[in-house]
Formats: sequence, structure tokens, C-alpha cells
Amino acid sequence: MTDLPEEDALDDLPSGPSKSQLKREHVALQQLAERLAAMPRAELERLGLSAATWAALDETARIKDLRARKRHWKRIANLLEREDQDAVRMLVEEKAEQARLAAARHHEIERWRERLIHEGDAALTELLDRHPDIDRQPLRQLVRAAQRDLGRGRPEGARKLFRFLREALDLS
Repeated sequence: MTDLPEEDALDDLPSGPSKSQLKREHVALQQLAERLAAMPRAELERLGLSAATWAALDETARIKDLRARKRHWKRIANLLEREDQDAVRMLVEEKAEQARLAAARHHEIERWRERLIHEGDAALTELLDRHPDIDRQPLRQLVRAAQRDLGRGRPEGARKLFRFLREALDLS
């Protein structure tokens, strides 16, 4: 063991992130690249990406081999290191949030449809109390038709009820 002063020993320690941290960050960039490539070009245009990044994103569709695609994600990740990563992440998160909200809305409409079909007038009254601007008469007719179709094993009534609820709840 050498008798180095403590100052010299501290100078030998690496500064900055570890190799593991750098690798985690690069893997995160690769995942970001995959999500970006799945987005429509019109949404990506507001990011102001470089020509090289656009070329790599455009090239993604023609790559079918799994190993080549993994190399391609690494290439795009390298290009993304030079881009405004905060704007890219914000766009991807915004898109994911929109998808979550749309899924939650869809599930809400499905729950109302199921309640209306199975609970009948009690659920109908509750729905109309919460959303008084919904047209009662066609809603009642669709609920009755969906209940009849359920007994016959036909899905048409439930589909029509779902469409009506989607439009009515989107307006309210």
C-alpha cells in the first residue's frame, strides 16, 4: 500500500455517473426511440428533430429483422442524445396520458352500459341525474333493446347503446 496523501486518493476516484448509470440511461433512450417511432409523423414534427434523426425514424419501417431492429434502436438513441430530450420525453408522456384518459373514458362508458343493461331503471335514473342533458327517450329505447338482445344472445343492442352513450357523454 502506498502512502499517498488523501487528496491524491480522491483525485483517482471517477467523477460523474457510473458505467451502469450510463447504460441505464442509454437503454431508456432506446425505449424512448421505440415509442417515438410508433408515433405519427405529424406529432413528431413539432419537436424540430435533425435530418439524421428523421432519416433514422423513416428507415424504421423497412427493418424487419429483430437483431437489426435492436441495432436500429441503439442508433436512434445515439441520435436522440443530441436532440432536446426533455421535449421528446414530454411529447411521449403527453401521448401516453392521452391514451390513458381515452382508455379510462372507454371503461367508464362500458360500465354505464353494463349497469343500464343489468340494473335497468335504477342505473338509468342515476345516469340521468348525473347528466340531465342526455335525451331520455332514445336512451330508454336503446336500454330496452339491449336488454332484449341480451336475452337472445345478440350484441347489436349493446353496441348501439354504447355508441349512444359515447356521443352523449362526450357532449355533456
